[in-house]
Amino acid sequence: MNDIPSNKPQMDNPAFRLAALDQDFVLGDSTRGIRFQLEYMKAEESLRAKNIESTVVVFGSARVKPGGANGWYDGARGFGKICSERGGALDGHSSPRINVIATGGGPGIMEAANRGAYDAGAPSIGYNITLPMEQEPNPYSTPELTFRFHYFAMRKMHFAMRASALVVFPGGFGTMDELFELLTLRQTGKMTKPLPVVLFDSKFWNTAVNFSHFADAGLINRKDLDLFTFADTPDAAWAALVERGLKLP
Repeated sequence: MNDIPSNKPQMDNPAFRLAALDQDFVLGDSTRGIRFQLEYMKAEESLRAKNIESTVVVFGSARVKPGGANGWYDGARGFGKICSERGGALDGHSSPRINVIATGGGPGIMEAANRGAYDAGAPSIGYNITLPMEQEPNPYSTPELTFRFHYFAMRKMHFAMRASALVVFPGGFGTMDELFELLTLRQTGKMTKPLPVVLFDSKFWNTAVNFSHFADAGLINRKDLDLFTFADTPDAAWAALVERGLKLP
């Protein structure tokens, strides 16, 4: 009589799964640090494979529509094209590629800037984020450079790591968060390399934020206001970046 029990319960138990193939384990609390590292590594490998050294980051609202009376969508598209044609993102302009357009990958201003790079025949990056109301990537970012993040912190890190310049179009809380985070990195010296920052549509920004009041109230140094400037056209935005030291091919 064979009284040896079956080992099926052992084989079927989650404990027996290979750790790397155990989704319940990989997505658990104790492995959060590993997932954070993976989000860094996956995008980093793709960017290196594409030989991308630096980016021009474009922030702005996802709610802006093409053809709007405010001209923000057209402005972002025009800037994306100018930057891609003149900045070093095209084949043959430089090796490695520099000043490649990078956005949050979604609709609105993000789509417009990626679209401008697409118009120029240049690659561009989309750093998408998983949100409760699902964000899909726009159709203009380069497929091999269209990433998806769970962690805002790692997404922001990738924005900052290769940024050679920042152009910020009108936007809501998310745009403000991204703008002030990068300004803080420059103000505190955590980002030591030059980072020209241009805010597009001076009327909007000067109405939305009283920047001078921060200095008047003694909350920032007056010189901190020199960390950014304003522009009202795509050409003026590009000229401001160059004037402020953007590296060109």
